[in-house]
Amino acid sequence: MPSLIITETLIQTQHFNMEQDDRRRNKNLGKNFMCRLQCMFSHSPTSESRLSLEDTQQWSQSLERLLESKYGLATFRTFLKSEFSDENIEFWLTCEEYKKIKSSFRMSSKAKKIYEHFIKAEAPKEINIDYHTREQIKRAVKNPTLQCFDDAQKIVYGLMERDSYPRFLRSDIYRSLLDSLAADAVKG
Repeated sequence: MPSLIITETLIQTQHFNMEQDDRRRNKNLGKNFMCRLQCMFSHSPTSESRLSLEDTQQWSQSLERLLESKYGLATFRTFLKSEFSDENIEFWLTCEEYKKIKSSFRMSSKAKKIYEHFIKAEAPKEINIDYHTREQIKRAVKNPTLQCFDDAQKIVYGLMERDSYPRFLRSDIYRSLLDSLAADAVKG
C-alpha cells in the first residue's frame, strides 16, 4: 500500500513538473518569436515599427487585419509552415504580386508559373479548389489577364478565413506571443 501512494505521488509530481516546463517553454516561445519578428523588420529603431500588444490583439478582429500587418503576416506564415499548410497563403500572396505586373510578357510567364506551382493537379503546392475553377484557370492562362486567378484567390481566402485563421488564433505561437507582449506591457 505505501508503495502505491509513493508511486501516485511521483506521478503527480512529474505531471506538475511537465506542466511547469510547458508553461516555461510557451513563455520562451513567445519571447523568442517576438525577437525574431522584430529582427526581421528592424530597419528602423522607431517605436512605431515595433511589435505592440495592441497591434497583436487586433489580428484577432479579422483575417484582413492580420494580413495587413507585416508582423501579423509573418507570424501567420510561420504558423502555417509549422503545420505544413502554407500553400494557401503563398498562393494568395503570389496572386497579390501578380496583380501588380504591367508587362504582358511577364504576366504570361508568371501566370504559367502560378498555374504549374499551385493550380495544376499534383502541383508542388496544389491548392484546394474545385474542378470547374481549375479548368477555368487552365483556359485563362493561355491568354492571361490580371484577374485570371481571382476566383481561386477568393476560394483560398475563404478557406483560410474559415479554417487556418481560427486555428492560428488558438495556436501556441499566437497565444504565447500575446502573453509575452502582455507581460512586457505590465513591466513597462
